[in-house]
Amino acid sequence: MPSTPENDPLDALPSLLSARPWQVAMIGLGMATAQLDTSVNIAFPAISRGFALSIGEIQWVVICYVLTYASLLLAFGRISDTVGHAVVFRAGLVWSTVALLLVGWSPSFGAMLFFRGLQGIGAALVLSCGVALLTSLYGEDRRSHALGIYTMMLSLGWMLGPLLGGALTAAWDWPSVFWFRVPIAVASLLFLRGVPASLRRQATDRFDAVGGVALGLGLVTMLFGINRVRELSAIWLGLLSALSFAAFIYREKRAARPIIAFDILTRPGFALLNLLSVLINFAAFSVWLLVPYFLARVPFYSLTESGAILAMAAAGAALSAPIAGRLAERRISTKSLAISGAVTNGLGLLLLSAWTEQTPTFLRITGLVIQGAGLGFFQTAYADIVTAALPLKDRGVAGSLVLLTRTFGTVTAASVVFLVFEILSGDYGFLVGFQKTFQFAAAMAFAAAALSLLSHRRIRDPS
Repeated sequence: MPSTPENDPLDALPSLLSARPWQVAMIGLGMATAQLDTSVNIAFPAISRGFALSIGEIQWVVICYVLTYASLLLAFGRISDTVGHAVVFRAGLVWSTVALLLVGWSPSFGAMLFFRGLQGIGAALVLSCGVALLTSLYGEDRRSHALGIYTMMLSLGWMLGPLLGGALTAAWDWPSVFWFRVPIAVASLLFLRGVPASLRRQATDRFDAVGGVALGLGLVTMLFGINRVRELSAIWLGLLSALSFAAFIYREKRAARPIIAFDILTRPGFALLNLLSVLINFAAFSVWLLVPYFLARVPFYSLTESGAILAMAAAGAALSAPIAGRLAERRISTKSLAISGAVTNGLGLLLLSAWTEQTPTFLRITGLVIQGAGLGFFQTAYADIVTAALPLKDRGVAGSLVLLTRTFGTVTAASVVFLVFEILSGDYGFLVGFQKTFQFAAAMAFAAAALSLLSHRRIRDPS
């Protein structure tokens, strides 16, 4: 009989377990090993100088990492649902520790990209379990609140990354933005104790390895094809991706335990909701791609100050996410929260498009905070809808799907936003190119909000 929120063993956790702040903190610390990767963004100029890279080439530092963990998230989510979330989470911490040491040691840009791929594997292992671990600790009756805490912890990692990255790069150059996360991973690994046994549950079914390989190949070739959209190779990558997805669908329709059930994907509004998440995160990631370069051109900002300013976008998300969780817990429509978050995100991006060299720091921070606050509202509401739509026994897959759509937006932005910026800055110069690129990003966010509003009735709230 299919597992439901009423009969799944995870739902039997006593509500008292939701009050284990040490476990929540250690899970957050473990996830931070991946989320603190925003420290790398503020180090882009230093990495560019160290390896003599152009702005176009530096995107590979993001793409190699994100491409790897994006292609593995759903597969690792299913594995964690099968062998236990805590087991996979700890394995990811061990892997990440080794990978982070290797990236910081990289003797060449090619070696760095290879080790970034290894780091992506560790990130996928860790991030595929975050939603499952936290919602299980809090219980289904407080799922919305748990997801607000989850989004807040992710955002805190994004916020602290630039703050620490700026100071560390100024003191010890770019390798330090990787090495400082090693003790964080080790601390989470050593001190994550007393996780309830039901979080390490064993399943009698087996992971569909063939389906996992087909899914991973389909995702990585599709994302890589998006990145190479200006080249002929994008056509061949697209064909390979289509074949891989066709093989995945064929396999999963016949699997006793599919990686993700296709009836979920065909529910009214569910596919649309995931598309909206891609669009919102596409628009939002333009901040992390281009703002570091703008701040580096302001002569009176130190590297540490630039990192602190960039961190304000994530600070806005960290502040708004638990508020969104509380509102959803009080039966405020998650659809309304998602739409308002998309609109607010677009307003923040529009404020960023008005930046000049003379813009006061206060106004720069205001725009970043507003943009981040909108993103925090949207991501919390979106995560709540997705986790409610999938069975509780598939919580690892649900959490992975939430992150996968974010990642699609990130990878697409790393290619398209850079392309738009290169074209516009080549025609108009850096400043006008920057402004017009953010106008484009704001238009994407508003388009997502309009689409979600027009399709309001097709997106279902969690029951």
